[in-house]
Amino acid sequence: MNGLPPLSHFLDPAAFAIVLGGTLVATLLRTPWRDARRSVRALRVLGRAPWSADPLLEQITHLARIARRHGVVTLDRSVITDPDLAEAIGAIVDGERPETVTSRMRQARLARIERHMAVADIWAGAAEAAPAMGMVGTLIGLAAMFATMNDPQRIGGAMAIALLATLYGALFANMVAQPIAMRLRRASRIEAFERARIELPLAALAAREAPITGVSGPTPPRRPLATVA
Repeated sequence: MNGLPPLSHFLDPAAFAIVLGGTLVATLLRTPWRDARRSVRALRVLGRAPWSADPLLEQITHLARIARRHGVVTLDRSVITDPDLAEAIGAIVDGERPETVTSRMRQARLARIERHMAVADIWAGAAEAAPAMGMVGTLIGLAAMFATMNDPQRIGGAMAIALLATLYGALFANMVAQPIAMRLRRASRIEAFERARIELPLAALAAREAPITGVSGPTPPRRPLATVA
């Protein structure tokens, strides 16, 4: 009964080294080292749930209650782990206007999106380079095969490199690098949307706590931040 050949027939260290090593070198040559390190650390995101702004919204509501009871200056002693939120709260403590706080948050969000997209582009670039490296391995295998035509025992190994290098390049591009790039882009889009949700509550907190100078006419009623969040 004929069946599939054993898995060992599809393993070739030389072809694997050509494809993986060539893809790695090609990717690093066109990537800043800082972004390359981020692309490796970003793999931890793949196993996490999508980023949600709900914990930050709850923290903003809590900080608003503290500011209402004890003054906005007390927020400077609060423990805030999110860097964007910490920067916004610091601006509110310094008396910045709501427009300034919103502008800072948007700039931080856009900078974060740019970093995330740069990391996803690295994996997309690796997906583009892998098939080319597979073709390089194929050419190397064919060259080795023609160079050893007088030795039938060495023809098989050279042909294996030629065929398996193309296989490895296609598999790495379509089953590893490209899926990682797409999932990182999706995670970045979700986080960008979620972070946009915290801009309005922070602007409301800044409007409530900003010092009123040179304003004439009746003061509009203040809404609790919890209703905005």
